[in-house]
Amino acid sequence: MADVTVAMVKDLRERTGLGIMDCKRALVDAEGDSELAIENLRKSSGMKAAKKAGRTAAEGKIGTRIENIENGVAVMVEVNCETDFAARDENFVKFVETVTNKVFDSRETDIDKIMASGLEKPREELVQKIGENISIRRAEVIEGSVTSYVHTNGKIGVLVALEGGDDELGKDIAMHIAATNPQYVNTSDVPEDTVLKEKEIYVAQAAGSGKPTEIIEKMVQGRVRKYLAEISLVEQVFVKDSDVKVGKLLKNASAEVTRFVRYEVGEGIEVEEVDFATEVASQLNEDK
Repeated sequence: MADVTVAMVKDLRERTGLGIMDCKRALVDAEGDSELAIENLRKSSGMKAAKKAGRTAAEGKIGTRIENIENGVAVMVEVNCETDFAARDENFVKFVETVTNKVFDSRETDIDKIMASGLEKPREELVQKIGENISIRRAEVIEGSVTSYVHTNGKIGVLVALEGGDDELGKDIAMHIAATNPQYVNTSDVPEDTVLKEKEIYVAQAAGSGKPTEIIEKMVQGRVRKYLAEISLVEQVFVKDSDVKVGKLLKNASAEVTRFVRYEVGEGIEVEEVDFATEVASQLNEDK
């Protein structure tokens, strides 16, 4: 068996971008033959990716691209990995950009179709390189006059479609949406069954108050109005000026938000809590 030197491991790492232990094992298996090690690594990349696929990917980044803000096209994607450290890796950042451009060029939002368009192989190679599960979670395409905003950490992104107004107003509204997370544009957009469920909760909460029925009804109506105002964009107080609501801000600019989309990395994904010692032991066993 050929001796595997530090220099050999360093060379293979520089050529493949893989971790030190992955390179060392590959060289040992190939009896020191770097070319054979690379060939074997390429053959096993699919298995490596499949091995990682069952692990929860709830970190990652948001990618956006807009061309021709007026009557143009805007896209937004969420690509996930397992850790915030990997989300900052330049190879992962480049992959997010590749996915964003692919969606922009194809106008496709179906994840299976996006993956089938030539992204599966680079995804598998990236999984092997950074050692984490990676997945494209969702994508959005909006046509028209659209403005985007991505928070500085890359974990919250917003697209806003406006009629009237200008790009500066659009960015202000997008930043507001990123900060407050409204669910709808107008109160009239809230589904009736959602309102009824909230009303039922408020009625049940007030039932034990001992107050007269007509008082309880007024209390419930007030709480429903407050709830609708909290989740509706135009009823919210503008984050940059507490003296004006978003609806008034839009009206003053003769503008209207026709649609918005807000992504936050990992929202709704259940992450299993694992203590650090258990996680390390699991990874060591996995790499055997």
